[in-house]
Parts: sequence; C-alpha cells; structure tokens
Amino acid sequence: MKAMVLAAGLGTRLRPLTESKPKALVEINGRTLLEITLLRLRNFGVNDVVINVHHFADMIVDYLKSNDHFGMHIEISREEILLDTGGGLKHAAHFFLDRMNGAGEPFFLHNVDVITTIDLDRMLQFHVAHQPLATLAVQDRKTSRYLLFNEQLHLCGRADSPADAPPSQALAFSGVHVISPRLLRMMSEDGVFSIITTYLRLAAAGEKILGFRADNYYWRDVGRPEHIRQAAEDLERLRIADFGFRI
Repeated sequence: MKAMVLAAGLGTRLRPLTESKPKALVEINGRTLLEITLLRLRNFGVNDVVINVHHFADMIVDYLKSNDHFGMHIEISREEILLDTGGGLKHAAHFFLDRMNGAGEPFFLHNVDVITTIDLDRMLQFHVAHQPLATLAVQDRKTSRYLLFNEQLHLCGRADSPADAPPSQALAFSGVHVISPRLLRMMSEDGVFSIITTYLRLAAAGEKILGFRADNYYWRDVGRPEHIRQAAEDLERLRIADFGFRI
C-alpha cells in the first residue's frame, strides 16, 4: 500500500525548535515526528511512501538515507515553493497513478505533525466499503475551523464555530485521510491550494467525501513546542513505548 506524508511546512509555530531543522525532524521522546509517522504507516502495511519537502529539504533526505529509509521505498517530492496540502498532493500525483490505466489503489495522506492512535486498518475498511473519493478522520473536539457533515457523514460545508452548523454535525479534521486515486483526476485547482478546497468543491457538486469518526482514539496536534511536551507526557502516561503502535 502507498501513502504520502505531508512534511514540507516551515514549522513556524514550532519555533525555536525549527530554526535549525525541519519540523519533521523535531523529536518526541527521542524519535522524530517523521520516524513516528513512517513506523505507524509501515505497521499498517504501507511500504511505498512519498514525502513532500521544502524547508531544510536536504536534511530530511540525509536523515532518511542514514536510517535506510526505515525499510520502506520512499520517494521525495521537492517543492520550490510551498504548495499547501492540495498543491503538494497534486504535485506528487504520479506516485499514485498506475502508468497503464491512470488508476490505482486507495492511499493514505498523513500530516507529519499529528500524533494519533487512529486505527488505519478500520479507516481503510470503512473507505473500501463505502467507496467515497476521500475519507477524513474527524473528531468531536474544539478547533479553529470545523468541517460540516450530514447524518450520513457526507461532507457538506465548513464553519468557524459549531453554532454555525445546525442541522449539520460540526467536527474537527484530524490530518489523516484515505483517498481514492480517481480524486487526483478531479483536482482542477492549480498552484498553491488546500486539499480541503478540493473536498468542499467536489462535495458541493454531489461527490461523496466521508467523515470517519475517530473520537475514541488518541490524537494530538504537535505543531507548537508546548504540544511536543504534552505529547511526550501523554505517551509516557499511556505507556505507549513503541511509536509504531497499532492501537
């Protein structure tokens, strides 16, 4: 199975930790965010990964080489300018499309700056059973911007506050997706753009973009120094010693 790890960001919120390294190489309990993400993906059967890079790109390339690519086949997608999540995926689309027929199998898209125990097997099974263009891991928690879903968990909009949501469900996106390759052929946006823009456009056109409820799993955004410290404490408290955890 294939996946893309989004690791090109500047890590501005993580300063001063990212003044001399990319956010993907920031450590929690002695392991980098990139290692944590790759080991989790590998333990769920992912062997082929593309990683987008920009900020301190060569450091990431050298790090992967020095760790034998963690036993995986890894390609690098360099971005001369930051393309955001949608632009970054579109730039790397060739990695997921079969050269013969332009199709392929579903793949994971995973932010490097989230720590979670979301069961990727269950998420993939949900995606295969319902056949949407994309499945987004979502939770009922506070966030700066909410995605809106109907009773069938079909994406139907977004809002800045839950008060703007009725009768929809306002849920927080968790930075983990399962995507059908046919979505790549439907990305009409160009240049720098968020994948959420694509999802909302396609959902408004009647295409199926689904939410996968991940409320019962641990999740933490580690985009700020204080979040790194909290995640380290959480993982010690939860006794999760192996960052490749499948739970």
